Amino acid sequence: MSATTAPSTRRPPSGTGPEPTRRGPRALLASIGGQNVGLLGVLVVVIALFGSLDPNFLGWDNIRVIGEAATIAGLLAVVQTVVIICGGLDISVGSQAGLASVVSAMVFTATGSSAPLGIGAALLAGAAVGLLNGVVIIHGRVNPTIATLAGLAAYKGLAQLVSDGRAQGYVLGDPVFVFLSRGRIAGLPTMVWILALVAAAVHVLLTYTDIGRNIYALGGNDTAARLAGINLNKYLISAYALTGTVAALAGVLLTARTGSGQPVSGSEGLELQSITAAALGGCALKGGKGTVGGTLLAVALLGALQNGLTVQGINTFWQNVAQGLLLVAAVVIQQRRNRGRAVGLPA
Repeated sequence: MSATTAPSTRRPPSGTGPEPTRRGPRALLASIGGQNVGLLGVLVVVIALFGSLDPNFLGWDNIRVIGEAATIAGLLAVVQTVVIICGGLDISVGSQAGLASVVSAMVFTATGSSAPLGIGAALLAGAAVGLLNGVVIIHGRVNPTIATLAGLAAYKGLAQLVSDGRAQGYVLGDPVFVFLSRGRIAGLPTMVWILALVAAAVHVLLTYTDIGRNIYALGGNDTAARLAGINLNKYLISAYALTGTVAALAGVLLTARTGSGQPVSGSEGLELQSITAAALGGCALKGGKGTVGGTLLAVALLGALQNGLTVQGINTFWQNVAQGLLLVAAVVIQQRRNRGRAVGLPA
């Protein structure tokens, strides 16, 4: 018998990392994640329920409204997925978006209505605060939850300080910001296209590159990843810098939607939405598992649910309750599926 062992052909479980190339419906299922078929069923039920209560819910105009409303939270959820796969968490994404919104409007005004400079300054600010998060976590040896919780307060406070707590500037006289907020490409809002492009880029990064494979390895088993020669510090810091940059892009879109820089209004609660979408989409909060397709499916569910409740006149406070319950449900399902030990009870 040969001493050489044949390479394993067993495929990794769906949602745990890059998989072999597939075609047709199987490729779609692989990108979403087998565990999210139930989530797709819930989405269908929600759409059918609200569609029966209000025929306009399924109208093209309302679908576009849902898409536009879900874009900002969707961008944050996509990069939150990357951070969670790495084994981290970023609670400060909403505050980062608010800070970038203020920076984009203030620089736009200060430079004589230059949209490129305003947008560029916002993206640089987002990359800087994201990089700061990563450096604090790695070199300060601070738990990601604590570090980004501090960032949540600090970046919100900074946005309020530089703006004096008020909305800044007016950007809807500029064609660039008008195109971002009201433009259409092939009938779809510009913001939806931006989300689609960012999601596609992150999906390709995670699924088809060595960087993506190393990210899954980092979150799945950091000790094995380190022994394999992966520079854990570089990947974690880069993940948080990417998160800050995309959060800043979400802040620019927030500015375009509202017409001015918003230090808090519009960005509050986005961190919870992004974490909820990532968890519902199949991301393991311990790291090493998750897909962009699953996260986008959860974003669509949250967007449809929020829109349907609003159309039906349900108090927004109940919408927050529903979102919290969905997050708890997602974590409970993960624990049951992975046979996690109950807190305070023996294994």
